[in-house]
Amino acid sequence: MPFRATVLTLYPEMFPSLLGHSLAGRALEAGVWELEVINIRDFATDKHRTVDDTPYGGGAGMVLKPDVVGRAIESLDLSTRPCYYLSPRGIPLTQEFLKTHTNPESSAGIILLCGHFEGIDERVLQHYNIPELSIGDYVLSGGEVAAYVVLDSMVRLLPSVMGKQASHEQDSFSAGLLEHPHYTRPAVWQGLEVPAVLLSGNHGAVDAWRLQQAEDLTKRRRPDVWEAYKNRV
Repeated sequence: MPFRATVLTLYPEMFPSLLGHSLAGRALEAGVWELEVINIRDFATDKHRTVDDTPYGGGAGMVLKPDVVGRAIESLDLSTRPCYYLSPRGIPLTQEFLKTHTNPESSAGIILLCGHFEGIDERVLQHYNIPELSIGDYVLSGGEVAAYVVLDSMVRLLPSVMGKQASHEQDSFSAGLLEHPHYTRPAVWQGLEVPAVLLSGNHGAVDAWRLQQAEDLTKRRRPDVWEAYKNRV
């Protein structure tokens, strides 16, 4: 069975967009994964297809109505795949999360709920027990861009999508470290030379150099990741 992704959104025309190109696009065309896009507005019942209203208690912005969003959610079977609401309040998106949710032995896919305006009525999350997922500590105008990030990072982990399994096993965060630097031809460019160890043919020395580079980069740039790595090894 292909990995199945469903996106609930007010802007279905935004998909597949970026997901229709490069690795994700080729995998989509090859049937490695499937993308279903559901228009939340289709579940509005009034003649104006109203999906939002002003927030109780006052304040700026509009809030997506629970009855409309609820009907959209109930059009799906939540027992077969996890559903996440994309929100800066959510758990952080990590490589470990991605690996867990793309494991073919335990995952059939994912459902992503995209908010807009000021978000959705909190009761939707309570009633359907939907956890929140964040791609970072900042605010977007809607969840659609976050959905691109989540799905692109998931699809590349699916079997047969990348040329070599080692390609994503060496990615940043896969081993708990930032990724080491990469070099290719020419050996000298703008007066800068490729590190000699990479030209040595000594695979053991190359591996040791790459690990050292990854550790040094992680220490300097992400001390939080480095501390977590030290506690694991």
